[in-house]
Amino acid sequence: MTSERDLLLKIQSSMPSFSKGHKAIGKYIIENYDKAAFMTASKLGRAVGVSESTVVRFATELGYNGYPKLQKALQELIRAKLTSVQRIQASSGRINENEVLKNVILSDIEKLRLTLEDIKKDDFQSAVSAILEAENIYILGVRSSASLASFLGFYFNLIFDNMRLINTTSVSEMFEQMLRVKKGDVVIGISFPRYSRRTVRALQYAKDRGAAVVAITDTLTSPLTDCSDYNLIAKSDMVSFVDSLVAPLSVINALIVAIGLRKKDEVFSVFEELENIWDEYDVYEKNNEV
Repeated sequence: MTSERDLLLKIQSSMPSFSKGHKAIGKYIIENYDKAAFMTASKLGRAVGVSESTVVRFATELGYNGYPKLQKALQELIRAKLTSVQRIQASSGRINENEVLKNVILSDIEKLRLTLEDIKKDDFQSAVSAILEAENIYILGVRSSASLASFLGFYFNLIFDNMRLINTTSVSEMFEQMLRVKKGDVVIGISFPRYSRRTVRALQYAKDRGAAVVAITDTLTSPLTDCSDYNLIAKSDMVSFVDSLVAPLSVINALIVAIGLRKKDEVFSVFEELENIWDEYDVYEKNNEV
């Protein structure tokens, strides 16, 4: 049971000792936590009929250092469960239609900042070393995470000759492609809310076969971490029905660069040869001199 689920149980069990105002807040959260998770303290207070300060004191009484911490716990509780329709409904109150560009970019900047604060440098370096030492590298990501897997696979294909990007069009084909996963291999799984059951099962299969598992996901309570050896945590969020994957992509960029630096001579040789090929076959447009 996660700490977020414990939160609702704690509110329920504390109801008898709450003041009248706190009982009203607790009842509203238990019945409407999907809405409360995206309300400011003042908006929640208005919905319940209490002051903003009462809402702040309620969060403190539950053991949180301010209302934003309580709000974050509520958001973690629901993020993996919201349907696309519920995402639209939940986000409608926090996105100003006239300020969409600004709001979305500022939200992405905040996710990058939180990722930089929370990601563990030792975990990152350990994942880099494991990938460099792997006999074979498998990369897996489905649905919106497929774009991240494809991006990582594109560059790893240039760096490694033992990399395989798993085609995830069907469950059976996915496991067929992972049939020979073994000890000494590394499987990189990427998934963010709503978490892919196929990805979780594939990583568990890899773990059972003795492979090392690298999870790129949003929190240590993600189901991917139950079967992973290395966790690269990147903050994600839902912007209406769209998954914000800016921070995960930044972590993947860092992973590619770190590995490229460790294999500097090989990467230089590869790109030197590629430049000759690109030039010979006119792969890229050239600027015409006037």
